Amino acid sequence: MSLERLRVHLGAHPVPPPHRGAAHSLRDLLESHIVAGLPLRTAADRLHFAPAHLVRSFRHEFGMTPHQYVISRRVDRARRLILAGQPLSTAATRSGFYDQPHLTRHFKRILGVTPARFAP
Repeated sequence: MSLERLRVHLGAHPVPPPHRGAAHSLRDLLESHIVAGLPLRTAADRLHFAPAHLVRSFRHEFGMTPHQYVISRRVDRARRLILAGQPLSTAATRSGFYDQPHLTRHFKRILGVTPARFAP
C-alpha cells in the first residue's frame, strides 16, 4: 500500500480523542489534594475511569502526567510560601514535600534555581 493510500485509509477512521471530561475531572480532584496527595487508583475509583485512561487523557489534555502536574503545583505553592518569608523546611512540608531536600530537587529541576538561592 502506498503512503498516500495509507494516509487516506487512516484518515477515514480518525482515532477519537481521549475523554476530555476525565482529564478535567482529574485535575479538579488533584487540585483539592495537592498537599496531601491522592493515589491514582483512588482517583480512578472516585471518577469511575481506568487509571491508564486517566493518565492518557490528562497527558493529552494538559501535556504532562498527573504526577508532573502535582509536583509542579507543589513547587508553585512552595515558591509562594518562600516569597512570604516561610523557612524552607516549613515551605517544603506545607507544600506536600517530604522534606527540604525533596523540595530542593524538584524546585531546581522546574525553576532552575534552588529554593535557598530563590529566597529573598
